[in-house]
Amino acid sequence: MGRTIIIGGGAIGLSLAYHLAHRGAEDVVVLERNQLTSGTSWHAAGIVGPLRATPNMTKLASYALELFPKLETETGMATGYRQTGGYWLARRPERLDELHRISALGRHFGLDAQVIDAGDVNVPGLDVSNHAGAMWVAQDANVNPVDLCMAYARAARCHGVDIRENIRVERIVTEGGTARGVALADGTILEAESVAICAGAWSKPLAQAAGLDLPLQAVEHMYVVTEPMPGLPNPFPVIRDMDTGIYIKGDAGKLVIGGFEPHAKIWDAFGPEGDRPFLEMPEDWDQFMPFMEAALKLIPALAETGIQHFMNGPESFTNDTRPLVGAAPFVNGLYVAAGMNSVGIMSSAGIGRVLADWMVDGVAPMDLWEVDVARADPRTATPTHMTDRMQESVADLMAMHWPFKQPKAGRGIRCSALHGSWEQKGAVFGLTAGWERALWYAQSDTERDLPYSVGEQSWFPLAQREAAQMNDGAVLLDLSPFGKFDVSGPDALSAMNTLVCGQMDVPIGRAVYTPMLNERAGIEGDLTVTRLGSQHFRITSGAATRWRDLALLRRRFAVWSVDLQDVTETECVIGVMGAAARNILSEISDANWVDFPFSTVRDLMVASIPCRATRMSFVGELGWELNIPADQARTVFDALTLQGAKPMGMYALEACRIEKAFRHWGHDLGPEITPLEAGLGFTIDWSKDFNGKPALEAQRAAGLSRRLCLFQVEGDPLILHDEPILENGTVVGLTSSGAKGARTGLTLALGMINISPGEKLSQTCSRTFEFDIAGQTYPARVLPHPPYDPKGERMRG
Repeated sequence: MGRTIIIGGGAIGLSLAYHLAHRGAEDVVVLERNQLTSGTSWHAAGIVGPLRATPNMTKLASYALELFPKLETETGMATGYRQTGGYWLARRPERLDELHRISALGRHFGLDAQVIDAGDVNVPGLDVSNHAGAMWVAQDANVNPVDLCMAYARAARCHGVDIRENIRVERIVTEGGTARGVALADGTILEAESVAICAGAWSKPLAQAAGLDLPLQAVEHMYVVTEPMPGLPNPFPVIRDMDTGIYIKGDAGKLVIGGFEPHAKIWDAFGPEGDRPFLEMPEDWDQFMPFMEAALKLIPALAETGIQHFMNGPESFTNDTRPLVGAAPFVNGLYVAAGMNSVGIMSSAGIGRVLADWMVDGVAPMDLWEVDVARADPRTATPTHMTDRMQESVADLMAMHWPFKQPKAGRGIRCSALHGSWEQKGAVFGLTAGWERALWYAQSDTERDLPYSVGEQSWFPLAQREAAQMNDGAVLLDLSPFGKFDVSGPDALSAMNTLVCGQMDVPIGRAVYTPMLNERAGIEGDLTVTRLGSQHFRITSGAATRWRDLALLRRRFAVWSVDLQDVTETECVIGVMGAAARNILSEISDANWVDFPFSTVRDLMVASIPCRATRMSFVGELGWELNIPADQARTVFDALTLQGAKPMGMYALEACRIEKAFRHWGHDLGPEITPLEAGLGFTIDWSKDFNGKPALEAQRAAGLSRRLCLFQVEGDPLILHDEPILENGTVVGLTSSGAKGARTGLTLALGMINISPGEKLSQTCSRTFEFDIAGQTYPARVLPHPPYDPKGERMRG
């Protein structure tokens, strides 16, 4: 590994340098424009919270519990790390549902997390008389941000890292789509094999000029430090009063009080004050007062306590309140770790380690989809969108995390050409993968604005109504956001056969469902590939993974003579699904819809418009997907609706696909799950070579130790994802996705569970399981077949 340049000397950049050095990188240079920690790290609150809402985020955060004490031993420097324990307070009963779910996940990962009654909160002076309960996490802790960073720096220097302060990077030098180094403000060029942007709020223009769009925005972030308060517990536990958005921590006999507000104040990191190190902005009591009032109600003694210091400093947030980490999708050798959303100190340990592994090994060391910078739609990085998102993005950290909650600010960045047509049919739009897509279709004003719930979903009867239309009629689905990529050129067939585990040398007009694997045989892409010519293929992937898939394809095809084109937005895709689909299409097209086999594709005319029809279905019914030129799609849509086809939303689609046990990438499938574990062995052609085959063959020879299964759950709980699956009181797996079936009415879930060597599915079905959901357990059993049309007669007939 050649020289690596890290831009930014805060907690993230220094942690990355430390971990790169421990991985054996011998030429690592950290460039800090001012002094170490002088951007945002120095004024961080220093709360360490290892328990997050998902398994992978918890894994990342929990590493701090191991690393921070280790740093003190390694360097002889105190970091101020101290385990204090912490309470997550809930004022409303619905919040307890979330806390029960998170605590169960935490216990699975070895954390001491328990939901308790409000009366059991053991903090003198805390008024919790109006609270519904709380969650106690024993491993919550504090650390001194500056001391931590200095320990990172010393340990990194001891391993040969070159840390330079007062060095301004003007731009990243790129050549032919590859980062080659950096240009300094004095004109000096420093060459490098890889460059990592860890500049926090100052990362965006550096990345943008190099070809990477970051949805990142700096805001004013505030907290206060009280005068000393006699009698405080020592240590004082971390307090999060979730429903008021405030946090409180102890600080040497004082309290630090902060909050995450709606309508956060935008700050220009590149304005007159942007270059000032250790910047403190003016006090703003108008902005902070709601948090102070909430703290006074929670701790009445604050009314007799003075404020020693009002801290107002810059902090960077992302559009979706998740970090931006990983390899730049379209610039080789460029990496980023930014947008920590005010938890950068705690995150520095895990983020630094996984990014170092990624840079050294060339691949992500674990499933990092939640934070992968490749998820970011370039349009979300615009100043207008990011300003809009700051109305709620900051507050989202502690706002009520309702199941199926939809953002309100920053909407409408991607709409299909048929958006207006769906809207006229009563679409209630939600944001799915950056696109506006109908969640359901309202037939009255009452149905448009339905309340959120942690239990039975108010939209489910509407999803049932929409799905029922397929029994005798047909529905229309908005599938336009699917990622669509054309691959052509003299090496197209060879490149495609190496890319995926399914056979690509099939007749022209054949559509093949097949995974794209990594070297560990994990599923990197969930694809449908259509052969359009001898050396011409169409790849269709998920809407959420468009940019990530495009980046992966670009890298995989770099050694082949092929042309790769993203055609996602040149076409609209309408799914025509249901028992009457063939009859309706026959009314507006002269094509032969009877002699049209499943998994085949034809170019034909529908309503006198050229279309490409693929016989395939994600809802398990007779149906076709119509790819239509975007500027002519309205004509086809109108013709279909005149023949009686009705629209169906995404919630109904989800409630149908679970009944067929169809997998969904990002939950049921991912880079740490193989096709054999996922039950997708039928997609593999063992007679050919493909990326990941050796690892897959080794797993086949050794036998499986876990299996993705479809469960039926009794008691009708709301299943989301990552709920523990129990057998005889022991956790044997986690759910990956779940829903209530629209046609069967059954509560269903997919989940990965441990199995014995050689265990057959019939043996798994005979085992007894329970699901731990929001503090209650529910009996569950593995189903040998999907409960709806198990033989696929409706879909293939």
